[in-house]
Amino acid sequence: MRCHPRWFLLVGLLLASSGCTAFADDDAGAGTGVQVAAAFYPLEYVVARVAGPHADVVGLTTPGKEPHDLEPTIKETADIAQADLVVHEADFQASIDAAIEQNATGEVIDAAAVVGLQPFSSDDEHDGDHEDDGDHEDEDGSEDHADHDHEGGLDPHFWLDPLRMATLGDAIAASLSEIDPTNAEAYDVNAAALRTDLERLDASFTEGLADCERSTIVVSHDAFGYLTRYGLELAPVAGLSPDAEPTPADLGRLRQLIEDDGITTVFGERLASPRLTQTLAEDAGVRTAVLDPIEGLSDETADEDYLSLMQANLAALREANGCR
Repeated sequence: MRCHPRWFLLVGLLLASSGCTAFADDDAGAGTGVQVAAAFYPLEYVVARVAGPHADVVGLTTPGKEPHDLEPTIKETADIAQADLVVHEADFQASIDAAIEQNATGEVIDAAAVVGLQPFSSDDEHDGDHEDDGDHEDEDGSEDHADHDHEGGLDPHFWLDPLRMATLGDAIAASLSEIDPTNAEAYDVNAAALRTDLERLDASFTEGLADCERSTIVVSHDAFGYLTRYGLELAPVAGLSPDAEPTPADLGRLRQLIEDDGITTVFGERLASPRLTQTLAEDAGVRTAVLDPIEGLSDETADEDYLSLMQANLAALREANGCR
């Protein structure tokens, strides 16, 4: 295993007696080939598909944890320092950005720069809907860490667009091929197979949402803008943060929208509190369902992957919107 001087700046007094070997048992495959660190689940999925057996891939965000809340541990910082390639999304996880800036010694891919981000879908429609677009305090007085600071009002949730995920896969294959030319052909083949799967998924969404009774969906927060390419219109309960508090006027407008459009479902998420969506659904007399933003896996979805979760999202959307 390679030791980098920055490790000792990070762990000096805590691990001086054991040096770099302190991390040797944390990942069974560590040190056997190319090392890749991926900041959160969708990136990890793409990296693992492209790398196949030719790289050791570690995810920096623990399953069940909201990626915005991640504060890197000593081990995760070491994973970044040790990696031949780090894949992250700039301005999505500030603490990861800082750890990469301070500790990364290998190649770094910023997924946002690769795929290109679109503006938030509701920027024009919902400007002014919330009293405060800045940091909000939770009930315990702590500030939430959600997506407050995205550059230029750009939506970071690009992975809900399968074609952008395919573009990221191609870029990862190119980078891995430079790092590990011996397996370049395998990386290209894997990226092509991933693109085929993602193009099929894109076609499923296009066809599955083409003929529906309604197009508007009420969602927990503004995380699903990339689904608008399939003809959907979003009405988020909260703004950029799943924990942001809507005003009474916001909730009143949503209740009226639900009644006027015949909306049957208010969508919540797995990794965010259901309080707001459940309250709105109860007040409006409609049901709740899960629309997964797929920022990470949970105990409930531990046996799923990106493709199966996206298919589950499609099924939920078709049922809610009366698609034929």
